[in-house]
Amino acid sequence: MGNFVTGLCTVCLRYGIMERWVGKTAVVTGASAGIGAAVCVALADAGMKVVGLARRAPLVEKLQSRVTGKGSIVGKQCDVSQQSEVAAVFQWVDDTLGGVDVLVNNAGVFFPGGMTDVGPKPTPEDNLLKCIDVNVKGVVMCTRRAVASMRRRGVAGHIVNINSIAGHYIPFDSMFNVYPGSKHAVTGITASLDNELCDFGSKIKTTSISPGLVATDMVIAEMGGAPLTAPALQPEDVAEAVRYVVSTPPSVNINELTITPVGGKRL
Repeated sequence: MGNFVTGLCTVCLRYGIMERWVGKTAVVTGASAGIGAAVCVALADAGMKVVGLARRAPLVEKLQSRVTGKGSIVGKQCDVSQQSEVAAVFQWVDDTLGGVDVLVNNAGVFFPGGMTDVGPKPTPEDNLLKCIDVNVKGVVMCTRRAVASMRRRGVAGHIVNINSIAGHYIPFDSMFNVYPGSKHAVTGITASLDNELCDFGSKIKTTSISPGLVATDMVIAEMGGAPLTAPALQPEDVAEAVRYVVSTPPSVNINELTITPVGGKRL
């Protein structure tokens, strides 16, 4: 799947389909590592000015050294679960770069354990609430700011939400607690946003990208630090999927894209 998507993106770049985004601004949340970091590099390679939001902004700044295209990456500190921080950073983007053209809602957290204390390993309440705040509230708050910026300038932008296959079914393992619910919320939020934009004649696109298992530091750490033995996507595979969906012509929207590793199974 990774080679297929990469091939599609190569065609898009070769024939200039990404040209309308050159010099435009993309905001990527959860940008310090994993999928977010890979998305920042992929969009900068396509010529975009990328603002990577993360609690560890200095790590985002280091991504510039990986850029081989004509774009750029700047890091800004932001906890997307905090409304005041989201408002401040999007105001900075408007004031400094003119506004956002593409938003990639990638920030997400997962804390394995029980939802309640019925089992031996209940998840601390703070972690359950953080999962909801980052995975759901962060998506809504960033999207509201991005759409407002796009509408003020008459921009036919693109909102890309990094979802999960767990946003379309419930894994049988109870260790996932509220995570599937948070990702089901992303599925519903993306579809509801699409309906709202269509109802009022907006040309802003919305896409939900739902990867299967991805070999990120977060996943490996939460699984105990051992190397993954199951088939897994790489962060760059998801990043190329993002670049593919934003490369589609203005008249075409990919509402949902699900990508899984070859040989991968649902949990």
